[in-house]
Amino acid sequence: MRIAVVNNFFPPRVGGSAHMSASLAGEFAAAGHEVLAITAAYGDAPADEECDGYRVVRLPAVKMPQLGLSIDFDMSFASLRPGNWRRLFRLLDEFKPDAIHLHGQFFDLSWLAGVYARRRGLPVLLTIHTLLISDNKAYGGVFRALDALLVKPVLRYIRPRYVILDKLGVDYCVERYGTSDENSEYFPIAVDTGHFAKPVTKDVRAELEVGDAPLIVSLGHVIPLRNRLPLVEALPAVVAKHPDVRVVVVGRVYHDAFLKRAEELGVADRLIVTGAVPKEDVPAYFAAADIVTHDLNGGCGTASLEAMLSGTATIASVTEDNYPGIELRNGENILLVRPDDAEAVAETVIGLLDDPAARAAIAARESAMVRANFGLDVVAEEHLRVFTKLVADNDVLR
Repeated sequence: MRIAVVNNFFPPRVGGSAHMSASLAGEFAAAGHEVLAITAAYGDAPADEECDGYRVVRLPAVKMPQLGLSIDFDMSFASLRPGNWRRLFRLLDEFKPDAIHLHGQFFDLSWLAGVYARRRGLPVLLTIHTLLISDNKAYGGVFRALDALLVKPVLRYIRPRYVILDKLGVDYCVERYGTSDENSEYFPIAVDTGHFAKPVTKDVRAELEVGDAPLIVSLGHVIPLRNRLPLVEALPAVVAKHPDVRVVVVGRVYHDAFLKRAEELGVADRLIVTGAVPKEDVPAYFAAADIVTHDLNGGCGTASLEAMLSGTATIASVTEDNYPGIELRNGENILLVRPDDAEAVAETVIGLLDDPAARAAIAARESAMVRANFGLDVVAEEHLRVFTKLVADNDVLR
């Protein structure tokens, strides 16, 4: 098959969506399929290159201005650059895809490629990565209006088959976009097991000068949906029991409420904020950690799953039925707390730091669970199965 993978976010940009789309593209290519990845220009990344057995084309894009709002995010829009409609259609016409895999329901490249697919009669998979929700009522209202007035009509025209990653995503897509079992697949986030099989070459503890202190790593961009407030509010209780504890926050800070709260609670000196780090350094941060946690507002994303895979005790905040078809058992193969529950975070962290043997045992079970259910090879095979069926069905209709 010839598969076009489209995502505004793509390496070297860091983030779960970027890594997942690139990893799946690599797996599709490794399985013998022709793959073209189309994304938005980013930094000094080449406009056209071969990578991991497939071609990556980065279209010129306009970066969204930073307005100083808590919902600011580093996004670029290709549709705003003159000529990109024609460039995209020409690229796809030359490639002649059998199917298109879109990532992100509100990205403009997904919309453009979706329109192309509809006009050419091609099957489309659309993976829903980020949900347009916010605890802030004003932002939440804006997001709901955007979904209703802009995103849903576009999706109704494109008519994709949805790939939904977890229960929260299922509930969201049913409510906002009217999805159902008839037009959806329920695949979990794909985790690149090979990336974490490589030797760690970076000594994070030495670099950060934390020595043998208890170390909590919290990895992922700080946004309102992952604001780190439950972790910061748990810190006074943790520090009382483990006064040397340090927390390393890894990722770009788009929402700094956790820093202000740390100052108020007198624990700001326990925090180390690194900013974004290269993908190849992520295993070293997990290897250095005693505990990993950042999904404490309701979620269990790529970074949390990668941390589990790496063999580090990891705390998240989802329900045991979060991944359709995958059995999560709190305290056995995963560590779960209620969303936004600082007291539960403190209790769990203290328990893990108090008992290194129990911490190692749960970490090993978490790793085995992720490897069996979220491994990139497993998830990519499921995607290819669906692509094969969609293409065959489409050929019959033609």
